[in-house]
Amino acid sequence: MQHHVPVERFVSLLDPAANTIFNMSVQEAVERVGTGDADQVRQIDGQFALVYRNGHIIRMARSIGRPMRYFLAKQVDGPCLIVAERMDEIAAWLEKEGLHGQFHPSYTRMVPAHHIIEIALVGCPDPNPTYTRFFTPQRNRLSSDLDQIGLAYISALQKAIFFWLDQIPTSEPLGVLFSGGIDSGAVFLATYDALLRRGESPGRLKAFTLSVDEHGQDARQAHEFLSQLDLSLFLEVVNVPPSAIDYREAVRVIEDYKPLDVQAAAMGLALCREIRRRYPEWIYLIDGDGGDENLKDYPIEENRELTIRSVLNNLMLYHEGWGVHAVKHSLTYTGGQSRGHVRSWAPAASLGFRGFSPFALPSVIEVSEGIPFIELTEWQNEKLYALKGEVVRRGIEQITGFSMPVYEKRRFQRGAAGGSTFDALFPEQEFEYRRAFAQIFG
Repeated sequence: MQHHVPVERFVSLLDPAANTIFNMSVQEAVERVGTGDADQVRQIDGQFALVYRNGHIIRMARSIGRPMRYFLAKQVDGPCLIVAERMDEIAAWLEKEGLHGQFHPSYTRMVPAHHIIEIALVGCPDPNPTYTRFFTPQRNRLSSDLDQIGLAYISALQKAIFFWLDQIPTSEPLGVLFSGGIDSGAVFLATYDALLRRGESPGRLKAFTLSVDEHGQDARQAHEFLSQLDLSLFLEVVNVPPSAIDYREAVRVIEDYKPLDVQAAAMGLALCREIRRRYPEWIYLIDGDGGDENLKDYPIEENRELTIRSVLNNLMLYHEGWGVHAVKHSLTYTGGQSRGHVRSWAPAASLGFRGFSPFALPSVIEVSEGIPFIELTEWQNEKLYALKGEVVRRGIEQITGFSMPVYEKRRFQRGAAGGSTFDALFPEQEFEYRRAFAQIFG
């Protein structure tokens, strides 16, 4: 006969101050998660990872912008649930308690973004979480007018930036992780314009652009972008040697092995480390991560699992992957940007920055999912790839008055280093990244 033993211990290692919640206190947001009601949780506006306990019931919810993991440990006196941002935090706590022998990375679980997870904690058998979606944006609700779409999209972006600025002392400097691409360009211009509208000095703003060994194309692009708008005084090119890029360190920091995410994180680490060296007291960074997912701007041809029909027919495919109940859903990592966003969050957090990704907020994603992609693209890949530039350019011009330059898409890691430098820094085969992960966490 099995005995169901209630949980004896619950340990949260999450830092409440790492949440960026605009419309309520962290405690009120936690209480909303505690209700288990999707409508209540959807009303939380911002970037968050929240957990609530009521007896043996644990409920957790997060947005894309902040990771949250959990692990169930077995003790003589009963089970213990540990909730943390990172695998290594869980491992360190278990080691302190003499329970490290139970730890393995694959036994940790990532809370998937946009879902309330409920666990009824009993000791035997292991509990099976339930998932309740709290964010289901309505698709195809916008007209096909690109000016109207752009206005709605960039308005939502700037509104989020206004809320973010509300929480930051006016004496604090603001850094934009800037490549001169569409998304970081939009974030910079929307932030610059927001500061002017608020009557605050834009002099506190700086655009940081990474260049490896002075060969990165992004440095040229960033200079051209800002020069065309007479804003080049805000640019600071951060040049680092190739030795500053270490993909193994990036694997450790993001606790993952997917090549594109590791490569982006390795560059992000180098950039953030040099910013920290130059500016020891700097805290606040903002970036454009999530813009590609929102406007579905990834080369479909590079992924054999995808077609334009799967991309356009599945709600938030790039944000969440195939969904929490799909065969290919990873319990350890979740899917899509819900998994991959650690490439931005973890490097900044590891160096003491508070990062913010406004494109990854539900309020901004909601607008992008309302775009009638099928009508606008007629199932044509090239029309889909051209759409983001048009939407963002038109929105930025209507909101800020700037005629924003639009350049051809280039991944952050490719823009920061020349081709031969990049090839020397990163393995070509995914196996090498997996092997590094096994060596660090195995």
